[in-house]
Amino acid sequence: MVLSTSLCYNLSAQTPTDTTHVSKYMYCELVGFPKLLSNKVTISVDYGEETEFFQDKRIRDEQTGKIKTFNSMIDALNFMGKDGWEFVQAYIGALYGHQTECHWILKKRIK
Repeated sequence: MVLSTSLCYNLSAQTPTDTTHVSKYMYCELVGFPKLLSNKVTISVDYGEETEFFQDKRIRDEQTGKIKTFNSMIDALNFMGKDGWEFVQAYIGALYGHQTECHWILKKRIK
């Protein structure tokens, strides 16, 4: 009985009591698709939420509701950065043969 109590005490003593320095993040994935016959891209955002299979997740203009076009992935990153998102990692995926799609993972601190 004494041994099990001391083990529990030791285990709980190893957990941090001051959680003010513990950072929590929310993550999303930007997927950039090249626009047909253009150097611009459209961006789809995946926040990890359940969606319908054919639901369009591309970024839209808040005022007009039209799909927003970006000059590049960096333009999209600057757009998301204004809302507190930070770059984590990027990778490339194949799309329809010779075209590629860009995948960028972003994080945002949860307050």
